Amino acid sequence: MIDLNQLEKRDVSELVTGQTPDDLRRLVHDMVEAQLAMIEGTVDADVTFTPVDEAAHDAAAATEGEVGMAWTLGHVIVHNCASAEESAFLAAELARGVPNHGRSRHERHWTTMHTLQDCREVLEESRRMRLATLEVWPQRPNLELQHEVWTGGPIVNAMGRFVVGHVHERSHFDQIREIVRQAAAARI
Repeated sequence: MIDLNQLEKRDVSELVTGQTPDDLRRLVHDMVEAQLAMIEGTVDADVTFTPVDEAAHDAAAATEGEVGMAWTLGHVIVHNCASAEESAFLAAELARGVPNHGRSRHERHWTTMHTLQDCREVLEESRRMRLATLEVWPQRPNLELQHEVWTGGPIVNAMGRFVVGHVHERSHFDQIREIVRQAAAARI
């Protein structure tokens, strides 16, 4: 089982040593189920609630006005799914022996997220897509081909590339919990 808590002590390559595509499937289910559990008991208004986030900074924001904007619950959910999906698609290419040739990312715009049903649908669709990418892996995936995830970042094979997106996804879990907490407090 892939334990993302171990990343503080080990790098991605060590973490995935000895893992299989079935372990990646379990990881996908664990990540989606964790987020579904975090939003259990929330209401539609919580999806668009703007929390207080003094640390908000998105260097990759679409507009200058969004750089320091606190993210809503819907925003974090679409971002998490897009990050994990991108890694899953790129990992499938590496597993097939295709050298990395750039990004493969689509992120639903956060302003389209209005309801809990929207969040659930995005999470379930993401689960389906991530699992589908594992079905295109060859019986004997190429685990020799590697690439640097970002300049100065980890150098990983297909297994590591798949996991990197999920590590990023997990890095937003405390943010989800805090948004849910603030939204619930605002309803009182």
